[in-house]
Amino acid sequence: MAITVITGLVFLIVGILAGYIWRKSVGEKAIGSAEQKAQNLILDAQTQVENMKKEKVLEAKEEIHRQRQDLENELRARRNEMSKSERRIQQKEEHMERKMDNLEKREQNLSKRERSMDDKHKEIDAYLEKQIKELEKISGYTKEEAKQILLDEVEKDVRKDASALITRIESEAKDEAAKKAKEIITMAIQRYAADQVTETTVSVVSLPNDDMKGRIIGREGRNIRAIETLTGVELIIDDTPEAVILSGFDPVRREIARIALEKLIVDGRIHPARIEEMVQKATKEVNNIIKEEGEKACFETGVHNLHPELIKLLGRLKYRTSYGQNVLQHSIEVATLAGLMAEELGFDARLARRAGLLHDIGKSIDHEVEGTHVDIGVNICKKYKESWKVINAVEAHHGDVEATTLEAVLVGAADALSAARPGARRETLETYIKRLENLENIANTTKGVDKSYAIQAGREIRVAVKPNQVSDDEIPMLARDIAKRIEAELEYPGQIKVNVVRETKATEYAK
Repeated sequence: MAITVITGLVFLIVGILAGYIWRKSVGEKAIGSAEQKAQNLILDAQTQVENMKKEKVLEAKEEIHRQRQDLENELRARRNEMSKSERRIQQKEEHMERKMDNLEKREQNLSKRERSMDDKHKEIDAYLEKQIKELEKISGYTKEEAKQILLDEVEKDVRKDASALITRIESEAKDEAAKKAKEIITMAIQRYAADQVTETTVSVVSLPNDDMKGRIIGREGRNIRAIETLTGVELIIDDTPEAVILSGFDPVRREIARIALEKLIVDGRIHPARIEEMVQKATKEVNNIIKEEGEKACFETGVHNLHPELIKLLGRLKYRTSYGQNVLQHSIEVATLAGLMAEELGFDARLARRAGLLHDIGKSIDHEVEGTHVDIGVNICKKYKESWKVINAVEAHHGDVEATTLEAVLVGAADALSAARPGARRETLETYIKRLENLENIANTTKGVDKSYAIQAGREIRVAVKPNQVSDDEIPMLARDIAKRIEAELEYPGQIKVNVVRETKATEYAK
């Protein structure tokens, strides 16, 4: 068994050795063959590289030759172009030289002409001087005098043309502005109608009988003195049947006296202690009325956030009149009209209503404080922190200062509209006649005016001019001058129409 295993191992080893020897011999043969092939491949590659190198060298030589040809062609073309450019430049230089020669000749000719013109100008100046002297001798005017006459004539013609132009422009502007203004004002008036027109400035208390006058006077006049002392109002007891007249500058005091007196008449017990009690009650009642009227005015016009003292001052305007027109109603009307026009024009309607309501606030205390109602109103508005726009409307509504906001302009227009409408205000006969006289006097003292007539209660003045002093073309300027003088020298409600008339008549008799 062991022998068998050993024998197998021997044969196995012998087989392995034999296989190794055979594989080695085969590998050496294969390696020799591969080396031969490799050498062959290297030779072939070297041959191909040499061939490719020769081909590339040839191609490079051909490319260099071709580029050289292209450069030579381009150089020839550039040389030809440069030759052409040189010829053109040479031609231009020759042309410029010819032009320079021509210019020199022209300059010489112009110099000759200039010298000739200078000589002629001197001759002409001498001739003109001679002619001017002869004209001065013939006309009797110096040069400056004749020049002034000519300028006067030119100025006259220019003024004539300017007057015609102003007339045309004003006519067109007035037509357009009047049309638009009428639409706005008509709309505002249609949307607002005032119930109250005028009021009397005198308070009258009715009595049940004339015996009551004696009781009001009292023993030795103690009752009437008590009433006048407590109210500051004068009682006028005259022959007027069943009536007592209260006269006082302060409308609020006059109202307190009226209410107190009416209460005393109803009560029947008239003596100093009772009078004092009734005056106190009347004062409280009037203060309540003032507050309620101020609040009512604010509510009616839609003006809110007013200072309480301003509301009280507004209420006091209920007892204040101007030319017979109630100032509170006038302020409400101005606020409403200004607001309506502002809405129509696209402005600040709230500001316009506020400024319109406060524009106459100074009249509430103008009998207590010195100054115009405009100045007083401005101070009141500043005191209670109103905006500068409201203040400007208050101080500009009578033209004392220039209106800086469009709402202020509307307030001024609404104020004039409210005051100028028929029946809104009244004035005494003496004041009315004096105003008409002043109006006619302004027109009569204007140069060129013959006569003037104030008509339509002073709302129009017709002016007849001297036809030999004023021409038709000068009429518009004359009307403007008269209107400006009226605005500067006269106070009047509303507006005044100036109508200038010129008429020339010629009379001849046939014999």
